[in-house]
Amino acid sequence: MLDTVVQSPDIDALMNDIGRKAKAAARPLAFASTDAKNAALHAMANAILADKERILAENARDLEDAAGSDMLPSFIDRLTLTDKRVAEMADGIRAIAALKDPVGEVVSAWDRPNGLKIERVRTPLGVIGVIFESRPNVTADAGALCVKAGNAVILRCGSDSRRSSQAIYECMVRGLKAAGLPEHAIQLVPTTDRAAVGAMLRGLDGAIDVIIPRGGKSLVARVQNEARVPVFAHLEGLCHIYVDASADLDMAREIVVNAKMRRTGICGAVETILVDSAASDTHLVPLLEVLSGAGCEVRGSSSVVKAAPGTKAATEEDWSTEYLDAIVSVAVVDGIDGAIKHIQTYSSNHTEAVIAEDAAVVERFFTEVDSAILLHNASTQFADGGEFGMGAEIGIATGKMHARGPVGVEQLTSFKYRVHGTGQVRT
Repeated sequence: MLDTVVQSPDIDALMNDIGRKAKAAARPLAFASTDAKNAALHAMANAILADKERILAENARDLEDAAGSDMLPSFIDRLTLTDKRVAEMADGIRAIAALKDPVGEVVSAWDRPNGLKIERVRTPLGVIGVIFESRPNVTADAGALCVKAGNAVILRCGSDSRRSSQAIYECMVRGLKAAGLPEHAIQLVPTTDRAAVGAMLRGLDGAIDVIIPRGGKSLVARVQNEARVPVFAHLEGLCHIYVDASADLDMAREIVVNAKMRRTGICGAVETILVDSAASDTHLVPLLEVLSGAGCEVRGSSSVVKAAPGTKAATEEDWSTEYLDAIVSVAVVDGIDGAIKHIQTYSSNHTEAVIAEDAAVVERFFTEVDSAILLHNASTQFADGGEFGMGAEIGIATGKMHARGPVGVEQLTSFKYRVHGTGQVRT
């Protein structure tokens, strides 16, 4: 139990020991059979369901602590587990087990004129460090994805979810043991000391191959600034929806409310809605009304305030704010050109959507907007690995190296080349 959290006088020694154990576990896990990995995943899912009451009880204690804090409602929502969410956690692990094993997959193959046969083959990354806040389900998602991709993982949860994460972690380890896989393939850092994060960012004496942060802007910024190993991350989710004059109004209403209000605290929640000036007379006020009716505060540009007196005027800061709350900024723009210009100026390159029936508008949006995920006539809340058919995802990456968009099992692998010869030598 994490009520007896380790507060080691030598955090580096503690963390380096965790790193050594992870590296030792990564090697046999990289060679583990698909059947063994899947058996471990199913055993993990079963253990989570069997321990549901304990997981919920520990989560209730975390929530009790959070109740006295200044945590936003959206962050409380991230922290909260329910019967349904625990069941979804188990289902997510089973969905990962059902995915094709990426390890050993021949991505491409070709023959050279000299007779050499060359293959590019997927291999595990090694040891992955995951640093996260508020979301205890990341313990299950990250652990399961890493195991499926043949990687060991070191998990460092936030103090706000420490009890819930520990209860879930113990279920994950039971699954590894049941399948005969090394128990240190998944480890949860047993201290809330922030120095543990610094140790992970330094790489644990070369043990960690990749860091993945899941949390607020300050955490992600620290990881990106201080990490000495590669990072898969997004700093924030400044997601936009552009409603073109050709958009079906009923569809637009449904999409914008879902994109903002389904879950306001996730990184795929829309933060800014852009309305084509050519549709301001027909679409703007109905969209504002449906958002307000759903309990969303609207902050609008001068054109929006003029069309709907009483709307709160947006400031320059609003266009670059990830609210993670029931607040949205709305602006009127000059068609697709204005939408692209606004997105290029303020986007975090996470997820953007266009609502339009004009194929030329959609084509320009898809071609010229450079974000990791682009959607047409669909909610930005689909920016999720599970919704992409990847099973659960360990995060969304907005960088352009190695992984971009949802980071699932394939993105948690690298590759090597296998070259078959028949005695060739180079002249």
